[in-house]
Amino acid sequence: MMDHDGRTEPPPNHGETATTRHGQTISSRPQASRTLSDEHDSLKYHLLGPSLTKAGQDTVDQQKVSEVIYNASKGSKFFNNEEVKDKNLTEKITRILTRKRQLEKLDVSSDLRRADDYIAELELSRDLSQIVVHIDCDAFYAAVEELDHPELKEVPMAVGKGVLTTCNYHARKFGCRSGMAGFVAMKLCPQLICLPLDFQKYSAKAEEVRAVLAQYDPRFESASCDEAYLNLTSYCEEHHMNADEAVSQLRAEVFEKCKITVSAGIAVNAKLAKICSNKNKPNGQFRLGSDRQTVMEFMRDLPTRKVNGIGRVFERELDAIGVKTCGDIYAQRAYLAQLFGQKAFQFLMQCYLGLGRTRIQPAEDYERKSVGTETTFRELGAPDALRDKLRHIAEELEGDLKRTEYKGRTLCLKIKLHTYEVLTRQMSPPFAVHKADDLYKYGLPMLEKLMQEIPNMKLRLMGLRATHIVSTKKPGIDFFGRFKTSTTNGLPKPSTSKDASGEWEQWPDTEFEEAARQERDNEMNELEKLSQEQERANNAHDDQTPPEEEKWPCPICTVPQAPDDASFNAHIDFCLSRQTIKEAVKETAPVQKSPIAVPSAAAKKSASGKRGRSRNEAESIDKAREKRRAFFFGAGA
Repeated sequence: MMDHDGRTEPPPNHGETATTRHGQTISSRPQASRTLSDEHDSLKYHLLGPSLTKAGQDTVDQQKVSEVIYNASKGSKFFNNEEVKDKNLTEKITRILTRKRQLEKLDVSSDLRRADDYIAELELSRDLSQIVVHIDCDAFYAAVEELDHPELKEVPMAVGKGVLTTCNYHARKFGCRSGMAGFVAMKLCPQLICLPLDFQKYSAKAEEVRAVLAQYDPRFESASCDEAYLNLTSYCEEHHMNADEAVSQLRAEVFEKCKITVSAGIAVNAKLAKICSNKNKPNGQFRLGSDRQTVMEFMRDLPTRKVNGIGRVFERELDAIGVKTCGDIYAQRAYLAQLFGQKAFQFLMQCYLGLGRTRIQPAEDYERKSVGTETTFRELGAPDALRDKLRHIAEELEGDLKRTEYKGRTLCLKIKLHTYEVLTRQMSPPFAVHKADDLYKYGLPMLEKLMQEIPNMKLRLMGLRATHIVSTKKPGIDFFGRFKTSTTNGLPKPSTSKDASGEWEQWPDTEFEEAARQERDNEMNELEKLSQEQERANNAHDDQTPPEEEKWPCPICTVPQAPDDASFNAHIDFCLSRQTIKEAVKETAPVQKSPIAVPSAAAKKSASGKRGRSRNEAESIDKAREKRRAFFFGAGA
């Protein structure tokens, strides 16, 4: 569990405290059921997920949604784990409030003076001259699927089976959103059509979009497969265009060449641009004025949750001390460092002022601090199976280290138990490692020790990470044939907080944004587990079905049919008729909502004549899930 210098904690249960102590609730964000008579009010709010602020959720009855999620997941391991974390955070919030009451009795004038000095220092770094744009593709995966299946444009549709990764705007009206378990989404919207993921298709479309962006800013920064930052200052000057015109032209060109829509935020820095891109979704743009007063007024009324890097945990803790909007941060400035840490204090002060980075550069230009890989899987408990999994991960990490040209002086092992508890261990090999044999050799003792400490240990996630990394790139050669080095008087060149132009670029945003991504990562892992529990429950129910009621799979479209010769032959004739297989599936599938022929689990079981999945099938599903996580979370969500 990380603190505010790298947050991945679950949200606290302090709805009662916020209500009784401050006498109000947050009206600017969707509310779950949070009454004093409900002991699980904050848990229900937490279960709404990290995508609560996604576009298309403003008109949704979130209290109803929270009740559906709560009841659907109640009794599961996922629910029990969230309940424990909620209780722990309740205690943490109590400690925070106790500490704040103690500080209020003390003389904090020195803390107040330091905060004001820091604000003055930050003001000197304010740059209002840049045109930074955040581009966000609208419901990207869903939009790409709709190009192949235009009939889905006007119906609720989502991408992802066990866990939804994207929903179109028709589905969002029902409360469906990314990072939601599929069976929960079906309770909110029974007519929802869920399609399987096709990363090859999405990657190809993302490259088409990036080709357009590169024409406007060759050094644009890809934040994920469906979003990017650009600095259009030079482009606008060279083409004698204002920001609105340039971005409108860019969006029109993306739609013309890629056939999908994008939304954009235009501001003086990346933090503000990210917030603005969500203002006029879908297929819109919003520009925030480039003067200090406009920026300050914009941030004053902005709910803290709207800032990238403030997730459910931090939002609820800030709410407890009376910080509901970014404007509220100023009044609490004397207490923030004592309550949440120095980095959180710096981050919040920059949020209050509306400051952020203006340098936009390709992701590969950022200094890397570690290289790692992890994977989720079905519960594994056999020692040999866990060792095999570690070996596989070591080989994956070797490939990543070779690609990025690094090796690590420290090796970290991460595991997640079947109870959702996350444990990490680390050790320092006698030399920097990057080969799979060495990674496995030094990772295995950590795993073996954990197996000794936890009898009958069962895992559902394992990962390896190399930290304190050193480059394996060959140094360049200068004119005299000597290796190039960056030194000052023979010593390594020190890092500074300013670049060559004097621009302040050491923002703590990165750590908080990374923590928010990690929170979404963990959420996806846990929801996958919840979906697996539900699937097993459904399979157990299927096992009670009398054999004579089992259906026959159609050899053409694979959709199960009634076990009757006449109707079965009639259906096959229909499949072989002039209509396409796609139309046949759409007309005949009683369970499958999608008009696309995707073999259901029941069809696969009937075809094989066995219950559950075969070993090969299970492995393929695990590999697909690993690929999805690497793709979806490796660059952001």
